[in-house]
Amino acid sequence: MTAIQLTSAQRKAQRADAHHLDPVVTIGSEGLTPAVQREIDAALNAHGLIKVRVFSDARAERELMLATLADALSAAPIQHIGKLLVLWRPMPEKISVEREGRGAGPRVVKILKFSKSGNHRAQVKKITVALEEIPTEPVETSESNNASNTSKTSNTSKTSNTSNTSNT
Repeated sequence: MTAIQLTSAQRKAQRADAHHLDPVVTIGSEGLTPAVQREIDAALNAHGLIKVRVFSDARAERELMLATLADALSAAPIQHIGKLLVLWRPMPEKISVEREGRGAGPRVVKILKFSKSGNHRAQVKKITVALEEIPTEPVETSESNNASNTSKTSNTSKTSNTSNTSNT
């Protein structure tokens, strides 16, 4: 794998973003071991831009570590200042897994009732509303079905009214 090549303007922007970061990984006296490389790879996947502290006094050794890490992990070497190395790699897109049976939980809704005169405070009433899942199958609603249902209900209400008036 090769290191990512950035322009000087891109490196400058990454240096500015890395300024406030603390070192995530520390390389000790053992040097650059496979376990340290795996840890740096995991940190790059999680954060994208990281600082690595190296406890080595040899500048050439630190420069070699930066180049090795950039090549091995497909990262861009941003900065080497003192005993700190800054690496950047674009973060992979996170895949969201949808779980069945997990719907939205209950929500608290505030209902405001304002006074008629406008001189008093609004009354606040909190209600917990449970949200239900939306059915996946489309529900058929046609105007002809609705019209026939309303006419049936109006006919039954007329007959019940006439029966009540005739009994009295």
